Order: sequence, then C-alpha cells, then structure tokens
Amino acid sequence: MNKKPLVLGGILLVAALAAGAWYFTRKPADASTLVLYGNVDQRQVSLAFNGSERIGRLDVQEGDRVKAGQVLGELDTRTLKLRVAQSRAQIAVQEQALQRLKTGSRPEEIAQAHAGVAAAQADAELARQQLDRLQGIRQTTAGRAVSQQDLDSAEARRKVALAQLENVRKAQQLVVTGPRKEDIAQAQAQLEVARAELAVLNRQVEEATLQSPIDAVVRARLMEPGDMASPQRPVYTLAITDPKWVRAYVAEADLGRIRPGMAATLGTDSHPGQPLSGKVGYISSVAEFTPKTVQTEELRSSLVYEIRVLADDKEDRLRLGMPVTVRLSLNGQSAQAAGGR
Repeated sequence: MNKKPLVLGGILLVAALAAGAWYFTRKPADASTLVLYGNVDQRQVSLAFNGSERIGRLDVQEGDRVKAGQVLGELDTRTLKLRVAQSRAQIAVQEQALQRLKTGSRPEEIAQAHAGVAAAQADAELARQQLDRLQGIRQTTAGRAVSQQDLDSAEARRKVALAQLENVRKAQQLVVTGPRKEDIAQAQAQLEVARAELAVLNRQVEEATLQSPIDAVVRARLMEPGDMASPQRPVYTLAITDPKWVRAYVAEADLGRIRPGMAATLGTDSHPGQPLSGKVGYISSVAEFTPKTVQTEELRSSLVYEIRVLADDKEDRLRLGMPVTVRLSLNGQSAQAAGGR
C-alpha cells in the first residue's frame, strides 16, 4: 500500500491548522500608528580658505567636535605681513605729503621769496642805470664814445632783468598763497587709496585664519599643511549635528493622515528598545518616483512624498545615512509606547 498520499495529506493538514492558528491569534494592526522607514540626514559645510597661499597649519582631525568661531587652521602669512608693513610705510609718506600741503609755506620760505624779489629788483635797477648812462654818454659825444652795439646789449640786459623780476614776483605770490585746493584734494584721495589697500591686506591676513562657522563635527580633512590652498578647494567638510532629521517617504494613501508637528519615535538597530523622540517637520508638496506625467489609477497609488522627521538626539546616537524606523502617532498622542514595542 502506497503511504505517500497519506503523508502528504498529513503535512497539508498540519500546515492548514498552523495557518489558521496564526490568523486567529495574531495581533490586529495598530491603526493609530504609521510605520515608515528612512535614513538619517544632516547638513554639511565645505570650508575653504579665501586666500591662495601655502597652508601653514591645520588644528583638527576627522571626528573632532568644533565650536563656532574655533580656529581650524591658518595659511602662511609671512608674505602678507611684509606687504602690510610696506603699505603702512606708504601711508606714512602720503600723510606727511598731505600735512605739508595743508600747512602751506613756512615763514622762512616766504622770507626767501621776498629776498628773491628784492634781488631781482636790484638787478633790474642796475640794468636800467647802465642803459641810462650809456645813452647819456652817446648823446654828449654825438655817438662817438658809445657804439650802437653797446646800447643794444644794455637794452637786452635790462629786458632780461625785468623778466626775471616778474618771474620772481609770481613765484613769491605762489609761496604766499600756498597750495591749491585741488592739490590738497588729490593728496587726500591718494591717502585714502593707500588706506584702502591696507584694509584689504589686513582683511587678507584675517581670512588667512580658517574658523568654524557653527558647532559641528569634522567629517573629512581634505588637505594638509604645505598644500596650496585656494577658494575652490575645500579643506574641511563639517557635519552639522543640530538639527538632525530622518528622511522618509510616505505613500499617497497615507499622506492625508500626517501633518507637521506630529509626534514620532525613531528606532535604530544599534539601540534596540531605546527609541528617540521626534516630530514631523516637513512634508513635500511634490510627488517623487513618478513614472510618467499622465497617471493611471494603479500608478497613482504608488506615488510617494518625502517627509523629514526632526530628531531629538541629545546623546548623539544617529549617524549620517543610518537606517531608522519611524513610528508616527496618528491619534495625536505620543508614539513612545508604539516605538518601545
């Protein structure tokens, strides 16, 4: 007698009984909790020096926690400091030049100008007297004692002396009047240019020190001392630890069941039975993973929307990319009990 049909029938009977027992003894689904699956996400900052110099030192490593304003590194500033000293010397020169123009002529310079005028007047007077004497002699001797050439030379010397006198008088007026307003304004503008150049150099010296803009954790150190830094080459990548959130996706059928601020618990495999609290902070208004523009009734049900659940992670358990189970309390109460099960 073949026993295989009997054995097969017994196996099927036991499987049917087991399935029935599971069906009638299983816990009903918790309609007040929505379970989603996502990953930890957080913002990152790429830090680079604004200058293009050799890196002098770097102070932190991967994994180090940094505070806002903490110095992370510095460029080699020896050349910049020399340029700052040169710029300060140029400013000192411009300041003295401007002060000289504002002060005007010194009393000694004015006295010198007066003396120059007096000397020129004496030369002009001497030239006139010589010319008059030669003319008198020529008249008394009927032109026999003085030649015409001598008279012409004396006349020329007199004209030269008068021209020199006029030139000295003009120079005297310039000395007494002092510099023009336009010259003072030009010197003032040149001084402002020099001061602006110094300010730029001082700013470059300040930017040679790399500071953390926020409390964060060093995720990557991308360069080393001796490398040539530039604004296009990040030196550090910082991970911002607050806020952290879990990026998850909810089906369109469940989209109407959640809202911003809804309580949530976050469970991880690394800390089973120790869920973190959180809340819904963002719900996308645009569907993702859409196969085509025109949706059929079947495809509409497969659309998903991104949500971000802000995590209260005071113990810093969550890491970037870590998978997380999100349980949302749909009845408006805390989902801590659901997350602990």
